[in-house]
Amino acid sequence: MSAVASRVWQYRYVVLVALWLVYIINYFDRLAVLIFLPFIQEDLSLTPVQTGWLASTFFFAYALAQVSAGYLADRIGPKKVMYVAIVVFSLVTGLTGLVRSFWQFIVLRIALGFGEGHHFAPAVRNISNWFPNSERGQATSFLATSWSVAPIIVPVIVTSLAASFFGGDWRPVFFLLIIPGLIGLFLLWYFVSDSPEEMRDKGRLSNSEYERIIEGRAAVTEQGEAVEESRKGYGLFLKDPYYYFYVVALFCQVGIYWGTITWLSTFLVSQHGMNLTQMGFFASTPYLAALCATLLGGYLMDKVFGRMRPVALIAYLGSIPALFILGSIGNQPALLLTMLLVSQFFANLNFGSIYAFLQKRYPREVVGSAAGLSNGIGQLGAFIAPLAAGYLVVVGADGSQNFGRVFAFFATLAGVAALCSFFLREDSPLPSQSQTAATRTPAAKRA
Repeated sequence: MSAVASRVWQYRYVVLVALWLVYIINYFDRLAVLIFLPFIQEDLSLTPVQTGWLASTFFFAYALAQVSAGYLADRIGPKKVMYVAIVVFSLVTGLTGLVRSFWQFIVLRIALGFGEGHHFAPAVRNISNWFPNSERGQATSFLATSWSVAPIIVPVIVTSLAASFFGGDWRPVFFLLIIPGLIGLFLLWYFVSDSPEEMRDKGRLSNSEYERIIEGRAAVTEQGEAVEESRKGYGLFLKDPYYYFYVVALFCQVGIYWGTITWLSTFLVSQHGMNLTQMGFFASTPYLAALCATLLGGYLMDKVFGRMRPVALIAYLGSIPALFILGSIGNQPALLLTMLLVSQFFANLNFGSIYAFLQKRYPREVVGSAAGLSNGIGQLGAFIAPLAAGYLVVVGADGSQNFGRVFAFFATLAGVAALCSFFLREDSPLPSQSQTAATRTPAAKRA
């Protein structure tokens, strides 16, 4: 085996792939509702505003769950938190097939949000545990590709199941989605641990890889008393003004992503008159561009720019015109598909790198909490954007729907994110080791 192949298949990559697969399973459950949204809207006789509330309620619960998820990941370990998350969101997804009213659906969407909301921060904490600082941008970007791979495969799979086996009925599909949850539990149990030490003791992790991971982490965390203080009160990131620029940018980016993905199937069916099969193709294909963009963003952050800000500016400034144009396209399928590809490329270019920002700026002892709080606030963007979009949809006298104002709103969010990214600083707020040593010298002399 070559040295390159040996390095690529070291055990930390096995853990990363397992986390990636489990996250795709997570997305099956949440995306299925959004894919079937125009048909659920018809079946339950919902207005666009009610549909917006139905989509957004999930993200309100999801946002609240982020804070407790980060705290629990730091306190009891990420693996236990993810176990509970998978069980909850799989059971709730199965129950979704039984829903008969708007309010029943609202309750289930809240429950699903709390279940799935306890998944992300533990996954980020696990990457921080398993990867040296120099690899976290690419590792997090790889995890983030699940957010692009899932929208590629989920629309095709769930619409094919509904069309081929259930006569277009969306309800039985949700019963089947319990099965991927069971697979996720197995992957988590067998392949993932909270620490490299556990897998080293089991013989799955070599001593050389273990030492590389520990040395890479030590380069960030061995910075004296500032790290110890951050463990006590998490004041390190709460007192950091750049953390709040980051949070606003994340709020806008998450709003753009979930705003577009929430309304995409309805946009294609209502504004462009597509059937179930056509919609499945047009809803999934743009995420091929999103997948490439997410990987490219992590590479640019780690290997080209060495920071997130240039990647973020390219992503957000490119999103503005793409989203404006997308909402104004008429009956032009080729142009529609092209702009879907372009808009999703730019909207996802910064997705992996924006989450790696926290891992590079703050010590791993508080990454779970920093990610949980920021993602909790950021996910409010996923609550507000789809809800606001429901009010911005223009309904014609004949019942037709136009989404021009909706995509103009998403483009505005991209502009705000670009402005916040311009002011970001990405160097660690902790003092350097030399500065720490200098501050200790007088005390050492007195001793």
